[in-house]
Amino acid sequence: MPVRHPCLRFLRSLGLAAAVLGLLLGEGRALTLFDLLTERDLTPKRFAARFETFEYEFAPEVQLPDTFLQREKGDCDDYAILADHVLKQRGLQTRIIHIRLVGRVAHAVCYVDDNKAYLDFNNRKYFLNLERCGRSLREIATEVAESFKGNWTSVSEFTYDYKEGRKRYTRTVGKTDPAAQDADAVRN
Repeated sequence: MPVRHPCLRFLRSLGLAAAVLGLLLGEGRALTLFDLLTERDLTPKRFAARFETFEYEFAPEVQLPDTFLQREKGDCDDYAILADHVLKQRGLQTRIIHIRLVGRVAHAVCYVDDNKAYLDFNNRKYFLNLERCGRSLREIATEVAESFKGNWTSVSEFTYDYKEGRKRYTRTVGKTDPAAQDADAVRN
């Protein structure tokens, strides 16, 4: 049935105009790595907000950035590694942290030293998408485990290079080890 009222026709035409304008401005197309690297005033919080519609999908291998962004599906490794890659290039101090949880699979987050908080793929949809936390591996593991209402066994910091496609673990802390002997104890 055609829209007859002039106000309703006007509102409908605005919707069509907004859709056309969105296409012209690039809305509706997939986010790219270039977009993230060149976005004006990109903060960790804004970075997280760009992923609120992404779906969780486990994969044994880390996806290339544009594959992850195009598909809008991935897991915590894809997200944490991309956050580290982008935010480091934006001048922030970041670290990728891998937490092994009791009775569950491991979980990865991107810790942002500048914010004293971590980005977690599980929290990208919430207003408070940065989780405040101390900066030691032990503190980060404890916070992440609590978010799962669980416990952790070990935590590691690692780097990742997309060209090489390989994780390089740099430090590891075991929960049962004395805290004074933690690999990052001197950093605090």
